[in-house]
Amino acid sequence: MPKRIVVTGLGVVCPLGNNLKTTWEACSNGSSGIDRVSKFDPSGLRSQIAGEVRGFEIPSVIPPKEVKKMDAFIHYSIASTQEALQDAGLEITEELQNDTGVSLGIGIGGQPMIEKYHVLLREKGPGRITPFFIPMVLLNMAAGQVSLVFGAKNYNACTVSACASSNHAIGDAARLIERGDAKVMIVGGAEGAVTPLCIGGFAAMRALSTRNDDPQKASRPYDKNRDGFVFSEGSASLILEEFEFAKARGARIYCELVGYGYSSDAFHMTTPSIEGPARAMKNALKDAQINPEDLEYINAHATSTPVGDINELNAIKRALGVEVAEKLSLSATKSMTGHLLGASGAVESVFTVKALHHNFVPPSINIEEMDPEVDLDVTPNQGKERKLHIAMTNSFGFGGTNASLVFKKLDA
Repeated sequence: MPKRIVVTGLGVVCPLGNNLKTTWEACSNGSSGIDRVSKFDPSGLRSQIAGEVRGFEIPSVIPPKEVKKMDAFIHYSIASTQEALQDAGLEITEELQNDTGVSLGIGIGGQPMIEKYHVLLREKGPGRITPFFIPMVLLNMAAGQVSLVFGAKNYNACTVSACASSNHAIGDAARLIERGDAKVMIVGGAEGAVTPLCIGGFAAMRALSTRNDDPQKASRPYDKNRDGFVFSEGSASLILEEFEFAKARGARIYCELVGYGYSSDAFHMTTPSIEGPARAMKNALKDAQINPEDLEYINAHATSTPVGDINELNAIKRALGVEVAEKLSLSATKSMTGHLLGASGAVESVFTVKALHHNFVPPSINIEEMDPEVDLDVTPNQGKERKLHIAMTNSFGFGGTNASLVFKKLDA
């Protein structure tokens, strides 16, 4: 029999806050974490706004001499993991090390250090390149450093599938527990790439909002006047455990992870299809052995792009049926956080788990004039209480890659 998988710990660092409590309160209240870029002078860029991590303190578990050997996405990942383990009340003892693994999703990775050392190379020559440059920027080093810092000696890998990276990393890790290869998995994702080249690159694609004079209202999924997503950074971690192991140690259990579905559009490198995401959602429900009508809430991918937001709503209707879709509650929490790229699925998984735990649907903010094509309940501007038992979160990425996760209360 497949093992059951439960969520016992959560941690987050994102534009809404640097811990779970602050972030969830901001999300519930419909706050925005978007502002003008402060990490560098964005003058001259088409998009000059971002969801930055602010007031961040390097985690005490990182030895001081190691701090400069890591780029920001690694710092963020270690911080959210430390909080998630504390939230789970779990210590990775010597006895547990071989049964604990790490699976993280990263989209871009160490871009800040790549840009920094490229300038040094051009201006000062190769002698100025630190010997730690490669370990700073490799995408898998977030998982590697988390494994090293916390002593997790089982599976240790990084999933790179653009904006679906975290959902794939979480789902793949669940399979390991399900088949009995691990008892505990540290899962999630991280991103720390608010740089001139990254923002400039996405802006060149006309993918980013240019509402530079009103940053907090720039990320506006479902609003008629949305003009693109807002580039963001941060990290989120979840602790997955095999149910019997968690129960035996008396863990507080948030919910079960019961479904994982994925698909490829094979349609277009950057424009999402309808059929591909619909198939991912159907596959997730099939894996969870849940009927569409039992689903109550979806944390949508909804990035604030004119095409993508509507395509996802149409995919939901295709996957579940129109009558079922019309009874759902949806949230576009990227309206508050912006788009954390490879970390977005992890942050939104945390929000989905918290929504289940608190029976509360977070809002989609900044909807001043609803797009007439939006015909589902997207929870405009203000969150609401709703009894929730089963919820889904979607992530879709460039390259036509899709991943959906289904969470369920233990008493559902």
